[in-house]
Amino acid sequence: MKRIYLIAAVLFSFGLAATAQTKFAHVNFSELVQLMPEADSAMVQLEAANTEAQETYSSMVAEFQSKYDQFNQKQESWTPAVRESKQRELGEIQNRIQEFEQAIQQDMSQLQNTLMAPIYQKAQDVVRNLAKEKGVIYVYDASSLLYIDTAQSIDLTPEARTALNIPADKTIESVMAARQAAAQAQQQ
Repeated sequence: MKRIYLIAAVLFSFGLAATAQTKFAHVNFSELVQLMPEADSAMVQLEAANTEAQETYSSMVAEFQSKYDQFNQKQESWTPAVRESKQRELGEIQNRIQEFEQAIQQDMSQLQNTLMAPIYQKAQDVVRNLAKEKGVIYVYDASSLLYIDTAQSIDLTPEARTALNIPADKTIESVMAARQAAAQAQQQ
């Protein structure tokens, strides 16, 4: 009987020792990805594609509006066959606009995924390598956790920022301010 207690005590102490050596870390993954220099380049490409899509959409809507105005002004003087043909033409233009909207949403989503996938992968690789260097068993994304005891968890974010060549003075706020300024300048 003493032998069973002794084995249980030894196993329990090994369990406590293993738990004491378990290291936890956290990183603000969303921040890392948004602040990476590659993300700036991806955003420029996305904004350019979006601008081009908006210009195409605007020209399609302008075409529809022009033909709709013409229809409203001249429909009384047209024969029923011409009027019906013009109505069909307006319907076709509306359908093309709707199809374009759906296609461009899919294209933009696919472009974003294509541009961001290597950025996410690079950030994941850096975090994984840092965790291995530090002997960390678990790394949690700080942006999605409700609570982190920073005294018991290693913050890998500063080291990951350095490894990803993110300048120390670059913050989410500064990136957002720059994007807003660029958007306002583009509107003027």
